[in-house]
Amino acid sequence: MERLPSDICLKIFCFLDHQNLASALQVCRKWKLLGSDNKLWCNLFRERWGVDEAAFFAPQPLESTSWKHVYETQDRCDRIGLGLKIIKEGGDYFLVHQGKIQRYLGSRIKRKGVKECESSTTSNHVEEPCRGILDRILFFLGDLEAASADAKRGRLL
Repeated sequence: MERLPSDICLKIFCFLDHQNLASALQVCRKWKLLGSDNKLWCNLFRERWGVDEAAFFAPQPLESTSWKHVYETQDRCDRIGLGLKIIKEGGDYFLVHQGKIQRYLGSRIKRKGVKECESSTTSNHVEEPCRGILDRILFFLGDLEAASADAKRGRLL
């Protein structure tokens, strides 16, 4: 496929579903660029959620949002719901609201070269539990609880 013209590659990508297209994006830079085409993701969105939903969620011309981003957000809403949630994707934790990732909270897996956690053992394992993410989640929940208490008091006054 390296020698194929871009338009033929795009036609081939049109036959892929969203999971296979997402996998193709990870093959090389050329495929990532081609697979991020707005028309591809718009067609996938229309196939899955329909034309009416596509018209409602269409990226606005002045925004930098792509159809790929809109698709990922809608897919996340379907999987986890609309409210404020802390989700785990892979080994990473995110704060999500209305399907959009609001903040990266961290990971429970210690990565090579990252000195964010202190290990309790001296083994050389790449993956080990990290308390930093738990502390961040608890800190966030404390802030959220304080903010909601202030909002409740404001309504009573």
